[in-house]
Amino acid sequence: MSKRKITDIYNVEFEPFDNYGKVIPGMSWHKISYNRKEGGNGTYILKMDPGSKSQAHEHTNYEEFLMLDGELIDSDNQVFEKGDFVTFEPGSSHSSHTKIGCLILVFQRDRNKPI
Repeated sequence: MSKRKITDIYNVEFEPFDNYGKVIPGMSWHKISYNRKEGGNGTYILKMDPGSKSQAHEHTNYEEFLMLDGELIDSDNQVFEKGDFVTFEPGSSHSSHTKIGCLILVFQRDRNKPI
């Protein structure tokens, strides 16, 4: 029996994003291999609706993401667009928002700490 999993990232079901306990309005996710109970490691697809904003947080380990579609604006006004691969190192902190919406493939190595 194969242990391979294939995910069509453009055809998945999303659920409300609740990684910090409460649902963040306008954000939803599809967990591919992410497991909050085992330290917050894994991969997920994050969808942010137009006008939504992430919670400010600190990275306790590396977090990387690939912009699949749309545009994301970081707290220092850096704009991430389709095709950008972004790395946040341990100890970095930020929040992000989107005016037009976006779809992001996230690779997380530890759960972020809300601030």
